[in-house]
Amino acid sequence: MHNKRLNNYIYRNGDVMKMIVTPKNIKKTAIIAVILIMIYIIVHYVFNREPTLPAPQVIVQQPHLKKMVEYVTQTGTLVAYNSIDLVARVEGYLNTIAFTDGTFVKKGQALFVIQPKPYLEQLKAAQATVAIQKAMYAYTQSEYDRQQRMYKQNATSLNNVEKWLAKLQESEAEIAKAEANEVIAAINYGYTHIPAPFNGRIGRHLVDVGNLVGNSVATNLATIEQIDPIYVYFNLNELDLIKLRAAAKAQGFKSSELNQIPAYVKLQNETTFQHKGTLNFVNTALNAGTGTLEFRALFENHDYVLLPGLFVQVRIPIAKPKIALTIPDTAVLYDQIGPYVLTVDAHHIVQLNRVELGLVEQDVRAITKGLTAHENVIVSGLQFATPGNAVKPVENEG
Repeated sequence: MHNKRLNNYIYRNGDVMKMIVTPKNIKKTAIIAVILIMIYIIVHYVFNREPTLPAPQVIVQQPHLKKMVEYVTQTGTLVAYNSIDLVARVEGYLNTIAFTDGTFVKKGQALFVIQPKPYLEQLKAAQATVAIQKAMYAYTQSEYDRQQRMYKQNATSLNNVEKWLAKLQESEAEIAKAEANEVIAAINYGYTHIPAPFNGRIGRHLVDVGNLVGNSVATNLATIEQIDPIYVYFNLNELDLIKLRAAAKAQGFKSSELNQIPAYVKLQNETTFQHKGTLNFVNTALNAGTGTLEFRALFENHDYVLLPGLFVQVRIPIAKPKIALTIPDTAVLYDQIGPYVLTVDAHHIVQLNRVELGLVEQDVRAITKGLTAHENVIVSGLQFATPGNAVKPVENEG
């Protein structure tokens, strides 16, 4: 065809349409097609694209160098330094209760009085008997001396002298007997007044005023406990015992210097081992049934915070302080493989670091392997951190 126009016939619904194709029409069609493609791209890839979420924020800090001490830690029980049951040692009616239940009392303070009148009269009678026997002795001594003088003058027989000597010796024995009865009467009278044997805390009274006590049995009246100082009993297993013995030997402690080995305790509601004492007793052999050895430590208790019967955590150092890298114990995570921590690298990407753990003290954990002093450890916001994902690290101000 040599004509400038090309005829193209399109048949639709039985009609014949004549379409003329020219270079100008082709250019317009191409422009329209490009515009439509751009509109499609803008609509589907720009306006329909989901918005990008900002990186989650986490708190990071670098490990700190800190002196750490290796300890053995066990659960112990507080026991009173002294504990005594106050009992009625003489028979009588309880006259007086001179304390308030559950209060602290001083040594020598009167606590109970048991019908003292009969025992006071017995003491007076015993004292009178002593006086009588001493008077009898004086008369016998005088008569014996007279008989001796008369014998030298041949005015009496040797038999009379010996008779008065026997009476003199008998009088001496009667004095000793009377004085012993006086002591017994004084002791019995003393039993009618029951004082506090030491400074301590007394429990409730077990018998009310007016009751007959000490009737052929020692009636328990109350219990008093001395809790300043106070004991802590605990048991160490064989492995901890070996460590403690090796540490004591390495530090030059002798068996006679047991009370120089420090011990620390904390109550269940305390976060630090703030009560310091010393070892006081070690049993002679391990318990074959439990494989443990009993220990006892002694603690001052001026403020009476430690009470008998409470459970405490006991800690004994077994090595000298060592410098270690430390992080908050809450930053350590665990899985089936073992402990790990999450760190943030220079590109703000979360990394997983396998670590080996050391000692823990006051919620601070020593890391023996797997970290350097310059790494940024995630200490808060761990729930937002996933290894391989980006985060926004913020330095811990604490």
